[in-house]
Formats: sequence, C-alpha cells, structure tokens
Amino acid sequence: MTTREQILILTGSRNDLPELEKATRILDRFGVPCKVKVASAHRTPDEVARIVKRATERSVKVVIAAAGLANHLAGAAASRTVCPVIGVPLARPPLQGFDSLLATVQMPPGIPVATVGIGAVENAAILAIQILALSEPSLKKKLLQHRVEMRSGVIKEK
Repeated sequence: MTTREQILILTGSRNDLPELEKATRILDRFGVPCKVKVASAHRTPDEVARIVKRATERSVKVVIAAAGLANHLAGAAASRTVCPVIGVPLARPPLQGFDSLLATVQMPPGIPVATVGIGAVENAAILAIQILALSEPSLKKKLLQHRVEMRSGVIKEK
C-alpha cells in the first residue's frame, strides 16, 4: 500500500473483527486509510505497546481501540501515545458492555480516552475523521456533505 495509514483500529479479539467492519467501511468511504490489528491488553500487553508505538511513530494520527469485558485496551493504547485514542466498549456477556463502558471512560488524569457508546463503531470512525479534518480541509468538506446526506435521509422518512 502506497498510502500510509492514518487510523489504527486495535481490537482485543479476532471475534470482534466483523463488528469493526462498520468502521472500516466508513473510513474507506471517506478515503481515510486504516490498519486493523488484534492484540489483547491482558494477554499480549507487550504486543499492544509495540503496535501502538510503531504505528504512531510512522503515520497513524488516531487510534480506535475496541474491546469488551474489562476493556483496558483503550487505556493501554493511550498510555503509549500522545495521539488521540477513541475507546469503543463492546457489548459482551455478562454485563452487555456496561463493564466495558466504565473501564473505557474512567481513565486517570493525564491519560484521556475519548469514549463512544457501547458498540458505536460508526461514531468512533466519524470522530476519528473529525479529528483528522482539523488539519485536512478535504475531509471537512466530506463530513459536511455526509451531514447533508443524513439530513436528506431523515427528511425523506417523514
């Protein structure tokens, strides 16, 4: 690939990959290159550190970290970079993502994680694009067009 990835999508399990396809489709539609990696904050913490460090030293500007249960993945990623990290709590039994939501949003001072709703991978992708759009006017234009399309969709539903 000649285009460098701007977004790293990190997930704790291969089982999460189908759910994350919603985010990659949005990023593709906006022309934002991304890389998807699987690593566990608990089972492979050194791998998480290596992936985040390498990606953000190269071209990645935003990390999306998605996991269920204890979901320390977003916090582990945030502790390894000063790039924005967006945490996506995933709904998993027994608490259907509430545990993951709390683990993602309750970060210590100085290591923030922007957190979207449980399973809100689409919002994570849009938020990542909004962050990139701060320095990329073409993305801002695409986001504004996306809003127009969403508005038109709502109006047609009336």
